[in-house]
Amino acid sequence: MKLSEIAQLIGADFNGDDKEITSMNTLNEASATEISFVANVKYIKEVPSSNAAAIICNSSTLDKIPSSCVALVVDAPYWQMAILSARFAPPLEDTSSPKAIVGEGSSISSKAELANGAIVGKNCNIMPGVYIGSNATIGDNTTLYPNVVIYRDCKVGNSCVIHAGTIVGSDGFGFASDKMGKHKKIYHIGNVVIEDDVEIGSNTSIDRAVFTTTFIKQGARLDNLVHVAHNCEIGEYSVIAGQTGLAGSSKLGRSSIFGAQSGVAGHLEIAPFNTFAARTGVTKTIKESGKVFAGFPFMDHRAWLKIQGKLARLIK
Repeated sequence: MKLSEIAQLIGADFNGDDKEITSMNTLNEASATEISFVANVKYIKEVPSSNAAAIICNSSTLDKIPSSCVALVVDAPYWQMAILSARFAPPLEDTSSPKAIVGEGSSISSKAELANGAIVGKNCNIMPGVYIGSNATIGDNTTLYPNVVIYRDCKVGNSCVIHAGTIVGSDGFGFASDKMGKHKKIYHIGNVVIEDDVEIGSNTSIDRAVFTTTFIKQGARLDNLVHVAHNCEIGEYSVIAGQTGLAGSSKLGRSSIFGAQSGVAGHLEIAPFNTFAARTGVTKTIKESGKVFAGFPFMDHRAWLKIQGKLARLIK
C-alpha cells in the first residue's frame, strides 16, 4: 500500500514522500519499506533508532520520531495498527503457488492435505488428517502424526516428531481494545520456525508471531497440552512439561526445564540452565543461570520448601 492510502485508512494526516509500504514490523526489525508503530511507553526508547519508513504514533511521541521516518499521528496507535494489520494479512491459502513438492522416500497419507506451495522433505511420514499450509516447509526425516496442522509460511526442521492434534502457526491471542471495551483483531503476519530434532506432544498449540517469528530451537522437548504464545522463543534443548503456558514474547534460554502447569508472564527473559518446579509462576525476568525455582510468585526452591514446612506445622 502507499503511505497516503494507509494514512487515509487509519485517519492520520499525511505529509512526506508517498512511499510504497510492503509490510508491517516491529520498531527494531522494520526496514525502509515497512511500517511500524509505538503504543507503549516501554518501547519509546526504540523509536529513534528505527529504520521504518513510517511509524504510527500519538502526539506525545511525535518528537521522538527520527527525521528519516514519516510520522502518522493518531489518538489510538494500537487500535489503528490492528485495523492496518488486516490489510497486510496474507490469504489463507496461496492458490497462485505451484503444487506441493514431496521429497524422495516420503510417505504421504491419501487423507492428508498439502496446500499449494508446501514443501515436504525426504523420508517423512505424513499421517491421516494432517494439513500443511501454503508455503510451509517440512524438513527431512520428520513425522507428523494424525491431525497435525501446520499453518501457512511455518517451518519445521529435520528429524522432528509432532504428535496428534498439535497446531503450529495459529494466530496469537492478540487484539486491541477501545475505551468502550470493544475489541479489534490483530492479524498475525509472522510465522513459526521449529528447528531440527524437536519433539512436540499431542494437542499442543504454538502461535505464530505478530510480525516476525516464534522460535522453537534445536533439541527442545514439549509435552502434551503446552501453549506457546506469539513471538515466544524456546531455547535449545529446553524441556517443558504438560499444561505449561508461555505468554507472548517470553524468551527461554538454553536448557530451560519447566515442570507441569508452570507459567511465564509476557515479555520476560529467562537465563539458560534454570529449572522450575511444577506450578511455578514466573513473573519477572531472570538473569542468573543454574537456579531451581518454585511457587507463585516464584522464589528459590529451598526457600519455598521451608515456607511450606512452616505452614504445615502452623495448621497442626
